[in-house]
Amino acid sequence: MTQGAKIWGLHLLILVVVFAAQFVLPSYHMTNLARIMVLAVFAMGYNIAFGYTGLLSLGHALFFAAGFYAMGLPIWHLGWLPLPALIAGLMVGGLLAGAVGLLALRTAGVSFMIVTLMFAQAGYLTLLYLNTWTGGDEGFVVARTARVLGGLDLATDTPRFMAAFALFACAMLVCLWLVRSPLGRVMVAMRENEERSRMLGYDPFRIKLIALIVSGVYAGAAGAAYGMLFGYVGATFATIQYSILPMLYVLLGGAGTVLGPFLGALLMFYLIDITSGYTDAYLFVVGAALVGLVLFAPKGILGTLRERIAPWLP
Repeated sequence: MTQGAKIWGLHLLILVVVFAAQFVLPSYHMTNLARIMVLAVFAMGYNIAFGYTGLLSLGHALFFAAGFYAMGLPIWHLGWLPLPALIAGLMVGGLLAGAVGLLALRTAGVSFMIVTLMFAQAGYLTLLYLNTWTGGDEGFVVARTARVLGGLDLATDTPRFMAAFALFACAMLVCLWLVRSPLGRVMVAMRENEERSRMLGYDPFRIKLIALIVSGVYAGAAGAAYGMLFGYVGATFATIQYSILPMLYVLLGGAGTVLGPFLGALLMFYLIDITSGYTDAYLFVVGAALVGLVLFAPKGILGTLRERIAPWLP
């Protein structure tokens, strides 16, 4: 079996297993898995920017919230149908990432991280200031009648799971194709040695901007899907917490691996879900797990596995 066949076979097998899970999981865990898949798409977008291109951002909550509100506000105020609203969320996430990138990519390293954080905080405060239109901290509910897509009621378990799976499968396969394409190789080259890449004739600003726009499209799509599938839009999802969460998912699962964001989102979600049932100090457990990860598997679970056992993992 060729390496390419092995790679595609593994990722298709994961998709088959995730799809089959709906037939054996109870309703609670089925809903959780749908939520995890959407968050994993958000983390995949972050991974494209950070794991593959080396852009450490603290502003991805802005792109997630952009998709969130670009989907929700037209439905709430203008009565849009679900499909145009979802497309709007995806597009606005990418456009806003491009606009931020044009300014933020003039900096690098810690400065880039701080600038993206400032943009995200400005976005969050804008949502609070315009609370008459956005709902502010309270947010607003997306009407159930506005969550029917192609005759499927996305407020019910099976259609919600299938919609989340469709988004997740599409995002994973596109990501796998992207990172194995010539553009993906150049992104990795930028991460490893930007100056050498420049000497070879590549434009770091253009490549990084493309990576950030793709990352924003993923984040916007995840935000729009999250609001549509779970029926709520609120400014809480624009806070810094939602810039840190995808970073934690990526670091836990393995930065620069296609499956890492999903594995990280799955493990982190259930780590919080289980420990919060036993103690209010569940964040201490999460912190201890992350410290252990840094000490014993600094490249994340799949990153360490790739380093020691399976070097062919993309």
